[in-house]
Amino acid sequence: MKAGSGDQGSPPCFLRFPRPVRVLSGAEAELKCVVLGEPPPTVVWEKGGQPLAASERLSFPADGAEHGLLLSGALPTDAGVYVCRARNAAGEAYAAAAVTVLEPPAPEPEPQPAERPLPPPGAGEGAPVFLTGPRSQWVLRGAEVVLECQVGGLPEPTLYWEKDGMALDEVWDSSHFALEPGRTEGRPGASLALRILAVRLPDSGVYVCHARNAHGHARAGALLQVHQPPESPPEDPDEVPKPVVEPLKCAPKTFWVNEGKHAKFRCYVMGKPEPEIEWHWEGRPLLPDRRRLMYRDRGGGFVLKVLYCQAKDRGLYVCAARNSAGQTLSAVQLHVKEPRFRFTRPLQDVEGREHGIAVLECKVPNSRIPTAWFREDQRLLPCRKYEQIEEGAVRRLIIHRLKADDEGVYLCEMRGRVRTVANVTVKGPILKRLPRKLDVFEGENAVLLVETGEAGVEGCWTRDGEDLPAICQSSSGHMHALVLPGVTREDAGEVTFSLGNSHTTTLLRVKCVKHNPPGPPLLVEMFKGHKNTVLLTWKPPEPAPETPFIYRLERQEVGSEDWIQCFSIVKAGAVEVPGDCVPSEGDYRFRICTVSEHGRSPHVVFHGSAHLVPTARLVAGLEDVQVYDGEDAVFSLHLSTIIQGTWFLNGEELKSHVPEGEVEPGALRYRVEKKGLQHRLILQAVKHQDSGALVGFSCPGVQDSAALTIQESPVHILSPQDKVSLTFTTSERVVLTCELSRVDFPASWYKDGQRVEESESLVVKLDGRKHRLILPEAQIQDSGEFECRTEGVSAFFSVTVRDPPVHILDPREHVFVHAITSECVMLTCEVDREGAPVHWYKDGQEVEESDFVVLENEGAHHRLVLPAAQPPDGGEFQCVAGDERAYFTVTITDVSSWIVYPSGKVYVAAVRLERVVLTCELCRPWAEVRWTKDGEEVVESPALLLQKEDTVRRLVLPAVQLEDSGEYLCEIDDESASFTVTVTEPPVRIIYPRDEVTLVAVSLECVVLMCELSREDAPVRWYKDGLEVEESEALVLESDGPRRRLVLPAAQPEDGGEFVCDAGDDSAFFTVTVTAPPERIVHPAARALDLQFGAPGRVELRCEVAPAGSQVRWYKDGLEVEASDVLQLGAEGPIRTLTLPHAEPEDAGEYVCETHDEAVTFNVSLAEPPVQFLAPEAAPSPLCVAPGDPVVLSCELSRAGALVFWSHNGRPVQEGEGLELHAEGPRRILCIRAADPAHAGLYTCQSGAAPGAPSLSFTVQVAEPPPVKLVSELTPLTVHEGDDATFRCEVSPPDADVTWLRNGAVVTPGPQLEMAQNGSSRTLTLRGCQLEDAGTVTARAGGTATSARLHVRETELLFLRRLQDVRAEEGQDVCLQVETGRVGAAGAVRWVRGGVPLPPDSRLATTQDGHVHRLLIHGVVPADQGTYGCESHHDRTLARLSVRPRQLRVLRPLEDVTITEGGSATFQLELSQEGVTGEWARGGVRLQQGPTCQIHTEGHTHHLVLSGLGLADSGCISFTADALRCAARLTVREAPVTIVQGPQDLEVTEGDTATFECQLSQALADITWEKDGRPLTPSPRLRLQALGTRRLLQLRRCGPMDAGTYSCTVGMARAGPVHLVVRERKVSVLSELRSVHAREGDGATFECTLSEVETTGNWELGGRPLRPGGRIRIRQEGKKHFLVLSELCAEDAGEVRFQAGPAQSVAQLEVEALPLQMCRRPPREKSVLVGRRAVLEVTVSRSGGQVCWLREGVELCPGDKYELRSHGATHSLVIHDVRPEDQGTYCCQAGADSAYTQLLVEVIPLQVARRTEPGQAGALGQRGRRMPLPWEGVGGRGTGSIGRQ
Repeated sequence: MKAGSGDQGSPPCFLRFPRPVRVLSGAEAELKCVVLGEPPPTVVWEKGGQPLAASERLSFPADGAEHGLLLSGALPTDAGVYVCRARNAAGEAYAAAAVTVLEPPAPEPEPQPAERPLPPPGAGEGAPVFLTGPRSQWVLRGAEVVLECQVGGLPEPTLYWEKDGMALDEVWDSSHFALEPGRTEGRPGASLALRILAVRLPDSGVYVCHARNAHGHARAGALLQVHQPPESPPEDPDEVPKPVVEPLKCAPKTFWVNEGKHAKFRCYVMGKPEPEIEWHWEGRPLLPDRRRLMYRDRGGGFVLKVLYCQAKDRGLYVCAARNSAGQTLSAVQLHVKEPRFRFTRPLQDVEGREHGIAVLECKVPNSRIPTAWFREDQRLLPCRKYEQIEEGAVRRLIIHRLKADDEGVYLCEMRGRVRTVANVTVKGPILKRLPRKLDVFEGENAVLLVETGEAGVEGCWTRDGEDLPAICQSSSGHMHALVLPGVTREDAGEVTFSLGNSHTTTLLRVKCVKHNPPGPPLLVEMFKGHKNTVLLTWKPPEPAPETPFIYRLERQEVGSEDWIQCFSIVKAGAVEVPGDCVPSEGDYRFRICTVSEHGRSPHVVFHGSAHLVPTARLVAGLEDVQVYDGEDAVFSLHLSTIIQGTWFLNGEELKSHVPEGEVEPGALRYRVEKKGLQHRLILQAVKHQDSGALVGFSCPGVQDSAALTIQESPVHILSPQDKVSLTFTTSERVVLTCELSRVDFPASWYKDGQRVEESESLVVKLDGRKHRLILPEAQIQDSGEFECRTEGVSAFFSVTVRDPPVHILDPREHVFVHAITSECVMLTCEVDREGAPVHWYKDGQEVEESDFVVLENEGAHHRLVLPAAQPPDGGEFQCVAGDERAYFTVTITDVSSWIVYPSGKVYVAAVRLERVVLTCELCRPWAEVRWTKDGEEVVESPALLLQKEDTVRRLVLPAVQLEDSGEYLCEIDDESASFTVTVTEPPVRIIYPRDEVTLVAVSLECVVLMCELSREDAPVRWYKDGLEVEESEALVLESDGPRRRLVLPAAQPEDGGEFVCDAGDDSAFFTVTVTAPPERIVHPAARALDLQFGAPGRVELRCEVAPAGSQVRWYKDGLEVEASDVLQLGAEGPIRTLTLPHAEPEDAGEYVCETHDEAVTFNVSLAEPPVQFLAPEAAPSPLCVAPGDPVVLSCELSRAGALVFWSHNGRPVQEGEGLELHAEGPRRILCIRAADPAHAGLYTCQSGAAPGAPSLSFTVQVAEPPPVKLVSELTPLTVHEGDDATFRCEVSPPDADVTWLRNGAVVTPGPQLEMAQNGSSRTLTLRGCQLEDAGTVTARAGGTATSARLHVRETELLFLRRLQDVRAEEGQDVCLQVETGRVGAAGAVRWVRGGVPLPPDSRLATTQDGHVHRLLIHGVVPADQGTYGCESHHDRTLARLSVRPRQLRVLRPLEDVTITEGGSATFQLELSQEGVTGEWARGGVRLQQGPTCQIHTEGHTHHLVLSGLGLADSGCISFTADALRCAARLTVREAPVTIVQGPQDLEVTEGDTATFECQLSQALADITWEKDGRPLTPSPRLRLQALGTRRLLQLRRCGPMDAGTYSCTVGMARAGPVHLVVRERKVSVLSELRSVHAREGDGATFECTLSEVETTGNWELGGRPLRPGGRIRIRQEGKKHFLVLSELCAEDAGEVRFQAGPAQSVAQLEVEALPLQMCRRPPREKSVLVGRRAVLEVTVSRSGGQVCWLREGVELCPGDKYELRSHGATHSLVIHDVRPEDQGTYCCQAGADSAYTQLLVEVIPLQVARRTEPGQAGALGQRGRRMPLPWEGVGGRGTGSIGRQ
């Protein structure tokens, strides 16, 4: 370490560990690792404890922090463990990996020459098959484990074991593994057992047994888990002691993690034996659970992962590793950083029962804070399963229908990823569930574990619903394991463990191991030797691929871009490509590549090209052709390759270079075709004289010919093939055509079975093959069945003649008529034919003419007139003509109510600056209104607009203000509409900042938090860590327009935290961190000091810091020191001291005083005292040893590094010849392995070479050993059977050997015989003595011996547990058992019944299991009742067996069944007895056997199968037998709808119809069609149809906008997307428009023919677009487009244009004007009552004509009195409020025509209230009679009077 740097550096740390490597012998092996450190470490590779040096085969490549070991040409001796050791000044680290060198595969030699040879393949041979596999085991440490498997297969397979993917010899510590033949017990097959003695914790893992023979490979695996025993430390001194976490010698590392995040600790430990790992937290052992995962990664490291850390997880975590050689520790201090913005009430752990519910609840600081729920890493969305509730600040998650997989860690998260965590535990049969997913690399082992609450239960393992093989499953007690060795991609899927109704599932994902593809072939060459062949050669790739491979050869024709595969070659070398390998003649190139199961190599192209010609062969030859006269004859053949050929006709060569020709001018014509491998010759329209012609074909290698035969053809009808149905209208021309196969062949015509005769109305013609029947002008009587009959064949035509349909010309659209009370309403309908019947309907009822409704007909015009309409006369009117209808909606408004809308008071709420529109709708468009606000009339301005549109009146406020609130009225006459407007301020929004702001400041710095609002006067509140702040000197709140500030003038560290600016509707968040000022070391000024002290003595190191309260840490040699008696730490004001009161030399080193920001280094050295011998104080006594004994002389110095010199009898001692010198710290040792007389003498150890240096002497004497003899004799023993017997004797000397004999034979130690030694005592122990063990025991030592006799007495066989009375039911199995005091021999006990031995019976069985004897009675019957006894020679016990009659019980009840509609349901019930008759019922109704109901019984089980079920079949299913009844629920669910066949891509032409079709599985289902992701709705152009299960989407008149992506959705099923492509339609004009000259009032027709059908066009007249309706009719018939203009007027003249896309046509319309005439005149006289309204109406000859109204010769002007109306050709004069003075003559002038009407005004006479006196006017006696007023002359004003009353 550099002085004065103040930095200790960092020790080496491996970022990537080397991975184990397995290679074939001779291949290349490479180990790689990445290691970092400061300064960069030095890396050394070791093997077997010795460093490795670079050589020709061994190199050490390095690239930055990456270091590698490259071994070329690996040999079996290179196998082993390689260690990478990295060192620097700060420390050392190492990592290891194993290299395995495999021998190349070769045929295995025969095990023994004497064995018979293996049978040939096919003679019953097969791949290995596991008969029994290893079973997973859970054991305690120290137990013995045996894993055994048995495999069948022929030849007998070879077996071997692996542990965790490594061979057993690759496991570091495998000395306690033993392989031994398994117990086959007479069964065929091979067996191999793996025995593990005294298992240790590292032995846990997956053990796989492999079986391999010539036909295949099989494997089976088992899991071994070793647990720490719970009892106290073992008594066995050889066993590893229980781990003890020792105090740490250095400060642990520190690790910070945010709350809710994961913490991962990794510890890499090596040692031999392989160390055992334990994790501790705060001194307590850790066990894995849901949030603490413990595992070993692929790099060999031990990992502890703490998920979703919480505050309670902080503390010291220690990884303790130990083995028999010692232990080591690694520690880390975990700190959990809690967020400042926290949950007010966090989640709590909950428990729930399976199928129940669990409720998680927490509380957030603010009710407006959004939250999200997670189950571990999976986001939970609200649904029936996960119900999410928000009540104020409380957040609640309710989990319904709990199951085992719902167990886990749940989180609630709010803004800033602040989380609260809780565990959900599901109580049920499954205690430990499967993980949610398991990722395994291909080829690795997959292990799944489940723990159940009940021991011994049997579960079921399935993958994707299919049962897994039993060989993979194991169970022991509560544990259930599934082991899948060497998984492949086929093993991936959903793996489920089921126990009853409880399930747990995991997703097993298999990741593929990436392999490198093989290399390309080398040295490729092309040789063009022989004609029409090419030779290709190459060399195999280097290095050779590890897996089998082939070569793939491809060809390419020059000029083409496609490569085509020729063939594959297994072995490298050369291949010859002949011309037959190519399809056609040409120049070809070739390329080659290498292909294996790991991929394909790049292609290598052969240089150059070769010309190859294929050889033609005849695949399908010519055949004779037989045709009829006049038909075409076709000759064809197929060749094997593409080649040119020549055709011949009657030996004459035909020209093949032209597609068509003739043999000679005017003779037979022919056509030659060639398509690929097919050649065709077509002889056109052959004649009789061509019969017998010979056709031939010739090409290189092929010649073929055939003959032509021509027959006379019989007549037959070419068209029509089927009956034709035709419909015509009267006067239309009808043509029926029948085409025969022969020209001018006679045929006859028939109508309704009678032969027709020609006339003017029926013409028959013959034109070659075609026969025609023509009706020039068809009539209705011409309808019938027509037949064209010739020799034996006929063609039929069904002709129907009808009158033409009636069409409505005007109106073409819906007409809406608005009128007021008493107004005349006229509805007009025009049809295309005069005299056509027309019917009028009102609200669905036909209208009849009356005084109130007048029906008029005038040619093609039909009218319905309401002379004085009233409100009830309004409604829906229809004019029906044939199949067409015209619609009129008549609305009669009573003027007593002007305002139509609104009918009530309207309330409008708006925010400031929003646009507000108040709308009032009137009954008449000319009515005027008045707007007021709060009683005052409003004035129009930019801020208040008044709008008028037809009958709608609007008041608009473009940007409403607060002062605009109030009541607005829209007034007309005495009516008004009320609007109440309320204006509020808009919600306050925070414009800046939009995201959370983080600020970091230093103490005393000014901190400003600024927030900008959307409104200046909006109030805000500031919060710090959830509490509202108060203004003070240390915290200032400011407001500047829309900006709000929080200022900390002199921030302190405690001012840090989370600040919130709350504006009511929005909030802004700030995170402030205030750091303290830097902590500096003021004195000493130098950063490094060298200090010298004497030892022993006082050492004091002193520093002065600023500020005075700064904390410091002291380090010695890189490790933090702690205060103790020998090291004192002091702090007084700014002074910090480290004091060593009694410093020793070992206290020297580098001391560092470190603050948070600076450090000072003190290099302390201590002077050492002279070397002295510490012990012994007196001279050692002489040491006497025997020859051959070892001698050890040792002494201890005062300093460990001092030099010493040994001498023997004054001569220096040299190592070797049995002498060894050692130094262990301050100790110096001299060892003599085997002493002999030459080693006797004086040994001296002197410190240093200087004269007078301290020394220490030893005297060694070597003497002969004493003789061996027995000191004590053996003692005879007498023991009971089963007891232990121990013989003991003494021997001298104590280490003498003793030989034990029994009955003269030397004793061999074993499980029953144990020999022990303790000093001079020797013992022989016989365990569990039996009677046959009696005999003589002898001990022999040297030349002496002693013997004793062993006597064994028989033990009484007594019953410890006696028989008990048993009560059983008929048919049950009964077990009677006793327990004896000792294990007796077979037959030692006897079973009796009633004192008599049991007779032989198949139902009776006796067993013995150690001390326990059992009597089993299968299926007891009443006759078995009685007293049973068990007897031995010394004891007897009795018990009573009582048997009660059998009762009917349900062994397996009915279960609820849920199925889909249309499926079948099966119910099963198992009873305790057979032959029981019962009844099945559904919903209480008895079920009978039938096609849909199957009832049958099998033994104890009763079955009911219901098929073809529907939704109505749901209900209760019951079974009744005697008094027993069992029921279950049948639920039939509706079958989900699926899409059987989806739509297909379409391509249509613009204007055509596109139809998408899909087929569903059900007819009754709603489907949604989408275009580009948006749902489609029906329209006139878009039709949605349902035809049974078919669903159609029709797009009519498709345009470019219809192109896109379409899809259909039904339920959860979806089909698509499919694409619709709309091609542009190219349109041209075939027939141009023609100009038309017409007279006014006539019609004009324009016709234009286009090139395309269904093309839409636009018509224009005088530059104005035309729309159908009124006088305009537009129609299209195929390609023809028509424009019909009726009732022409002079204004219609102009240019007529038709345009369809880019095509257009133009013509002129000329209209000759006619004089205006009156068609309908008003009556000559018209009477009207006073006060009523008078209407005079005329109709002129054309619409648009002008008329003039006069009264008494004076022209009338429109006003309040007179109203002038015009509607088409109808003109009206309306006189309002008729008065007597209005009486007179009125005239209407239209051009030169005039019409006069005399208006008479009548008054209503008064009614007399009293009797009339005589002489008064008699006219008054007539009550209610109208009296006409007298008038004089035309146009004069009459006067009159009535008498007084």
